[in-house]
Amino acid sequence: MELRHLQHFVAVAEDQHFTRAAERLLVSQSGLSASIRALERELGTALFVRTTRRVTLTEAGRALLDEARRVLAQVRSAYEAVAAVQGVLRGTLSLGTEQCIAGVHVAGLLAAFRRRHPDVEIRLRQAGSGELAEEVAAGRLDLAFAYRTRADTDQLRSVSLASEPMTVLCHPGHPLAARGAVLTPGDLADEVFVDFHPDWGPRRITDTAFAAAGVRRTVALEVNDVHGLLDLIDEDLGVAVVPRHFRRKRASLTSLPLKDTGEAAYETIALLPPAGATSPAARALLALLETGSG
Repeated sequence: MELRHLQHFVAVAEDQHFTRAAERLLVSQSGLSASIRALERELGTALFVRTTRRVTLTEAGRALLDEARRVLAQVRSAYEAVAAVQGVLRGTLSLGTEQCIAGVHVAGLLAAFRRRHPDVEIRLRQAGSGELAEEVAAGRLDLAFAYRTRADTDQLRSVSLASEPMTVLCHPGHPLAARGAVLTPGDLADEVFVDFHPDWGPRRITDTAFAAAGVRRTVALEVNDVHGLLDLIDEDLGVAVVPRHFRRKRASLTSLPLKDTGEAAYETIALLPPAGATSPAARALLALLETGSG
């Protein structure tokens, strides 16, 4: 099995189209098709279902995809490790992050990294913490900044970066604001909530806290960005339970402490593959973060 066969397979799987994949790889379509057929012959099974409009993965193709990505990521890390020993950091840094991560100024960190390592191409994507963990474990991301949502595994490790309590945000005219007291999940049982998609870390933390307290809550307004959440609260359309540092983003809102949330505290982490599989670029980025250079 040749590496180029795996590279070609992953490209077709991602683009779901031979022509687009061939254009991206800068190879002929006939050559790409021949490469995929060679891989299928070697494995003794079809990897794609081909139609006139697109191609989709077979069950065998889906089983191969994550492993192929992991192999290619390890090969890339090997090349980058050799370059690092020679004193040159190059290649690609693929970073994932949730929005508004505490303890990390992502833009400033990446700017500092680029100044020090101009030969490294930076790629950034935002997603929920659950998806980011899967992307790092599968080798599609070098590292990610997320909220802790799972324990470490053989394919995924975490480095704690920051921790803080959750807080309740509401409109200053909301009845909760007048109480000015520490709240419990039970105090919020009848409220309408603004919250993020269930894959986001803060949503998972809040869901866990309320479930542990035996309190059902209604998430009527679901958003995928922090400022959208703050805008809805600013219009008194609901309340939200969020990490404490969110309150600094909208001074007009009232922030109230929340207790009795058990272990459902907010913790920011860096998600990484096992130490031996961590790329030199990822290690360099973490080193900058640890020294406060970003």
